[in-house]
Amino acid sequence: MARRVFFSFHHQHDSWRVAQVRNSWLLRKGQTNTFLDAAAWESVQSKGHAAVKKWIDRELNGTGVTVVLIGRYTAERRYVRYEIEQSCYRGKGLVGIYIHGVKDRRGRTSRQGRNPLDDVVVTADDPWFGFLGVKSKQPLSDIFKTYDWIDDGGRENLSDWIEEAARNSGR
Repeated sequence: MARRVFFSFHHQHDSWRVAQVRNSWLLRKGQTNTFLDAAAWESVQSKGHAAVKKWIDRELNGTGVTVVLIGRYTAERRYVRYEIEQSCYRGKGLVGIYIHGVKDRRGRTSRQGRNPLDDVVVTADDPWFGFLGVKSKQPLSDIFKTYDWIDDGGRENLSDWIEEAARNSGR
């Protein structure tokens, strides 16, 4: 089944790595949100905080799963938390994928970054997390799976990870 996916990542540091993951998904007939190159991202960003949030909100429309591509600095990126929270609020599936082992355009890998799903803590009182079956206070990393693109065979398994995230969120 073709799924439309939103990719959340650090544009400046991981665009090359993300392009490899995204292209793998597209080759399997998946669909994705608009993919901004660095210049286009800077253009959106230059319009201010509200414009970036509006762009993110628009890009999340029609997607069923958000894939958080975790590079060295992803958890520090200003809008990652917003993308994750909005994905949950809208009932989308989430999956984290470490991409530090994917080579950049110079053939270099990076250090593993912190998982941004650790930073979003939900409780049973959060109305938009009802589909998750949250019973107490817990980070999203306890609820949604995180994989390593290299060690877990991302090229072969990305479609399955996305389908599982969609199923787990009722999509």
